[in-house]
Amino acid sequence: MKQSDEYHVYIVQCADGTLYVGTTNDVVKRIHAHNTLPTGARYTKSRRPVQLVYTETYATKGEALSREIAIKKLKRSEKLLLIQQ
Repeated sequence: MKQSDEYHVYIVQCADGTLYVGTTNDVVKRIHAHNTLPTGARYTKSRRPVQLVYTETYATKGEALSREIAIKKLKRSEKLLLIQQ
């Protein structure tokens, strides 16, 4: 199966209410990994299940990674405002 040419920055809300920010080229597959597979992020493994609450799409991996870093620098309150918009 061909992977997407688009990259996505996403935010998931973990079962404990914390937020996790990541980048992927297949959101559905990545959320599945976070919730069920050992290849999910270490942070989310002990905080399952996670729920997708936000995504942005970019044409290149570099753009998506830059945006991921920017979102990770936001305060929790700022991330929640981003999710609500």
